[in-house]
Amino acid sequence: MGGKPARTIKSSTVSKPSESIVKTPVDTKGLSVSKSKDLSEWYTQVIQKAELIDYPPIQGFMILRPNGYALWERIQTTFNAVLAEKGVHNAYFPLLIPDSFFKKEAEHAKGFAPELAYIKGTEQGQLLALRPTSETIIYDSFAKWIRSWRDLPMKLNQWCNVIRWEVKQTKPLLRTREFLWQEGHCAFATQQEARANMREMLQAYKKLIEQELAIPVLAGRKSTAEKFPGADMSMTVEALMPDGKALQMGTSHSLKQEFARSFNISFLDQQGVQQGIWPTSWGISTRLLGGLVMVHGDDKGLVIPPRMAKQQIVIVPILFDESKVQVLTQARALRDSLHPFSVVIDDREGYSPGWKFNEWEMKGVPVRVELGPKDLAKQQVVVIRRDTGVKEIVPLGNVKTYIETLLETIQHDLYAKAKHFLDSQIVTASSLKELQKGIKERKLVKVYMVDDPRVEKKLKDATDGATTRLIEEVTKEGVCVQTGEKTYTLAYWAKSY
Repeated sequence: MGGKPARTIKSSTVSKPSESIVKTPVDTKGLSVSKSKDLSEWYTQVIQKAELIDYPPIQGFMILRPNGYALWERIQTTFNAVLAEKGVHNAYFPLLIPDSFFKKEAEHAKGFAPELAYIKGTEQGQLLALRPTSETIIYDSFAKWIRSWRDLPMKLNQWCNVIRWEVKQTKPLLRTREFLWQEGHCAFATQQEARANMREMLQAYKKLIEQELAIPVLAGRKSTAEKFPGADMSMTVEALMPDGKALQMGTSHSLKQEFARSFNISFLDQQGVQQGIWPTSWGISTRLLGGLVMVHGDDKGLVIPPRMAKQQIVIVPILFDESKVQVLTQARALRDSLHPFSVVIDDREGYSPGWKFNEWEMKGVPVRVELGPKDLAKQQVVVIRRDTGVKEIVPLGNVKTYIETLLETIQHDLYAKAKHFLDSQIVTASSLKELQKGIKERKLVKVYMVDDPRVEKKLKDATDGATTRLIEEVTKEGVCVQTGEKTYTLAYWAKSY
């Protein structure tokens, strides 16, 4: 089977812990559980049977199979274009980071200390850690590269893997000890520029996730307690999964100036005065793929939004000996006419049409086209959309126009369905009791809260480990559900992955 590069569609408005290395053969039949009955087991089966991931003989890690990596490549391709538009350049920095680098900024060091994994060897007498994030190793280079205001802004990004070893309960794509991501690191002359970059990249993430992955997100500031170690301000985009748990889909940070000063990064401004830079960092990861599976998948398997699909259309010819040549000839002509969409013909022998239908449904290909000798005689095809299963008989001469519109419709409808779910799950609480009730009912709960880590800690304990997902500044005054103080701060609370 072969395919063509996927066409870009126009914009429109859990797993068993990988601690277990006992591998059970994955059958090729349908799912044995319903998404609504057992989401965790359903997720485990989908990511394996759709051939997105596999389990390696290493605790807490995962193998991204070609189907899974293709989704990540779609994100890379799309977002690289965004980075280029914004003047961000891709680079690559070492996987190993001297331990002393993490200790140069106290808050950052404290935040990442539990997550650091070290190699056995040392370099010049000091331990080397596998990167959990790259601020420190990149800032060491910034100190050499930034000398004058003419060197700013400096905007770099790298696509890489990171290791965060504190993870105990893992879930492939959502939370693993190793994952793939992009991390942007920028340096600016002023805090105003840094804050603008933080917000700009957060909006870029929101647009990517909503328009390409068809997943609606809430965007806002992280609380003081939840912000990134070493950050002056952190912002986040949050999605809600079918089980009522929030999933952080991306973050963007304006970092403290002291962070850069600890690495002796400074520049001469236009008046010849030595100044410190204002840094930012921002990132998204393969966690986006786990969110895509959970939000859009159904009891037949994976559902891929058309803009994310490596294979947007599969043609399944119904073959009989006496008409095989004619049907295959028409199938190939149809494939060629559907350029520039990504089309594959499943002409494998030894598999029944029904078996093929089930396999492509499991893998989430957006549109299936069936073509048999009876269709050929009538100069028509049967077109089936993956998200709803609706079938339409379409004249051969109208197939391209019909499918072009259909792909747009599927993309729009997937987003609309997910947006309806998100909106329906957001509730407002005016007391601690109502907050606790909302969390127990697996809702995303809005409450007035004083943004203070001590207040947040008490509410976290009172809600059995729920956390603030983001903070919203409002103009209407309210009363904090914990302290009774007047405040203009709303906090969104939920359980999370």
